[in-house]
Amino acid sequence: MAWALGIILITLLLDQGTKVYIKLNYPLSGYGVPSIVDWGFFKLLFVENKGMAMGAKLNDFIPFISEDTGKLILSLFRIVAIFGLGYWLWDSIKKQSGILLNWSLSLIFAGALGNIIDSVFYGIIFTDSYGKIAEVFPEKGYAPLFYGHVVDMLQFPLFEWTWPSWMPWVGGENYLFFQYIFNIADTAISTGVGILIVFNKKIFSEPDSLPSS
Repeated sequence: MAWALGIILITLLLDQGTKVYIKLNYPLSGYGVPSIVDWGFFKLLFVENKGMAMGAKLNDFIPFISEDTGKLILSLFRIVAIFGLGYWLWDSIKKQSGILLNWSLSLIFAGALGNIIDSVFYGIIFTDSYGKIAEVFPEKGYAPLFYGHVVDMLQFPLFEWTWPSWMPWVGGENYLFFQYIFNIADTAISTGVGILIVFNKKIFSEPDSLPSS
């Protein structure tokens, strides 16, 4: 249990520490604001994600709901999901399941909790960062409770090319790999999921490695 708490606390400290530092020292990237760091293959930016992974929003898939309603549903779903993950992790540790399963669940839990903190609380903790540096604990934040934005800052634009003009749909368009911007919480979640995928046979073939019903 102690090592699982250690993974969660270290991940949360790194995640929230970098987000708060970026939030309190830089305005949002774009709008004429250059990258914080630009080494070509790596960029440190400051963007805010109002939705899910890769900036997708719930109302993109369910068009009859508003963006605000979609944001609230997403925040509430994340809270419910974190309780489910927490129970699975607790049950797995109690049953002394394989260490790979416990590592992966600890990373996923920590990453999910890190992004939940942003989406639930950041709107009331900070002012907005459009063209200015945010203030902390203002009289009025940039959004109500549950409507905060997730802070992203890491990008690895490794390759860039233009699709041949003869290709359907994408012909002539410029493409950047890897264009998506993410944070340490996302990295923890991806690492945990990667462990589950790569070692799934080892993890789920072990006795008592699945959560009880």
